[in-house]
Amino acid sequence: MVDHSFPKKSPKIVVIALAIINTQTETFENKLIYEFNIIFCAPGKNCTLINGSEDRCSICWTTGAYEYIISLKPDIIRYMADIAAQIEEIEAVLRKTPHHKATNGFIGAMRAKIARLKDKEVESSSQGKGSGGGGYSVKKQGDATIVLIGPPSAGKSTLINLLTNAVSKVAAYAFTTVSVIPGMLKYRDGYIQILDVPGLIEGASIGKGRGKEVLSVARGADLLVVMTDPERLNFFDKILLELEGAGIRINKRRPNVRVEKELAGGLTIVSNIKQDFALDDVKEIAKEFGIKNGRLILKEKVTMDQIIDSLSERIVYKNAIFVVNKADTIKESHRYEDLIYISADSETGIEELKEIIWKELKLVTVYLVERNEKPGTENPVIMKEDDTLEDVARDIGTEFLAGTTLAKIWGNGARFDGQEMPLSTKVQNGMMIRFI
Repeated sequence: MVDHSFPKKSPKIVVIALAIINTQTETFENKLIYEFNIIFCAPGKNCTLINGSEDRCSICWTTGAYEYIISLKPDIIRYMADIAAQIEEIEAVLRKTPHHKATNGFIGAMRAKIARLKDKEVESSSQGKGSGGGGYSVKKQGDATIVLIGPPSAGKSTLINLLTNAVSKVAAYAFTTVSVIPGMLKYRDGYIQILDVPGLIEGASIGKGRGKEVLSVARGADLLVVMTDPERLNFFDKILLELEGAGIRINKRRPNVRVEKELAGGLTIVSNIKQDFALDDVKEIAKEFGIKNGRLILKEKVTMDQIIDSLSERIVYKNAIFVVNKADTIKESHRYEDLIYISADSETGIEELKEIIWKELKLVTVYLVERNEKPGTENPVIMKEDDTLEDVARDIGTEFLAGTTLAKIWGNGARFDGQEMPLSTKVQNGMMIRFI
């Protein structure tokens, strides 16, 4: 039986390394505990201890070594002080680990461990146990919510005052906004809540400048408006890194990975598409997320990181647009096609920005028609492009939905006036609906 206890003289456990010694007669396992002085040999080569030293070793990355190290992870975690320390130590191990086919499973499992630890960090923060202090609590209102994100003094406060009924303090110095300022934009028939949050700085995802609280507001948004000025265009790249670090994936879709859990029988990884990794390597990732029995189905070509994202509770996918304020200070020839240029001070490009926001939110307007009314546009309701007639009925009320099976429609989506349609029918902008 292998002794899993640690030496009392090592209060900070950093690495558990395993040397597999192959001889002609038998195999010995030697468990050693070190700081990061580790040398990895090439796959397939025999490994030996270096001069019998107790402070570094050579590791032959065999399946046996991998499974042994994985089996010791609970002991590692027991000796870690907190979540941040655990993440730091695992990342340090990963930096020392060579990347090749033999280590893919280990690297994937360690990245999954980091993702799970970050999940726990988010859970802890949401329960008021985080170390970052109180967060910003804002009730979502209206038909959609957008969040203005930018560096200090980028003109966000001026923009929200222009778009909405908010009164956000405006001044030419950093961190004018110190809390979340809500406002409501009335556009077409919809009401769009806009939140102006304090300016973000580099290191926000690890808590600098109350960045974690600000990013927690961004997690709940339907759309992010990332804004800067011509002098700080590099902010876009920096904020993307901060959002990524906070588990917010920008302008990406969720990977098509499905989990079918079972009570017993082990775990099977299924993919009809050739992947760039061994399917068995995914099992350790799944186990980190508590998936031990059932099927994990990869329905498209994915990376290991995408699999981890699809299983992590903290990962959210958000659409974003990128806005450059103070555009009147730069020439047309110096503008990038994928950026939106406005000037909040001179109110240039504001109407175009409103239309872009509406389209990015994928909002549509439908009109409810009472039983004895003629079809018309007196009762607008805002829905999303992928919503169905059932979603409209549900918004009216669950009791109303329970007694409704069909609807008559006019306008867009109808082949003829008053066409009867099932509740599974998708709504279209301008559709007039009478439930029957």
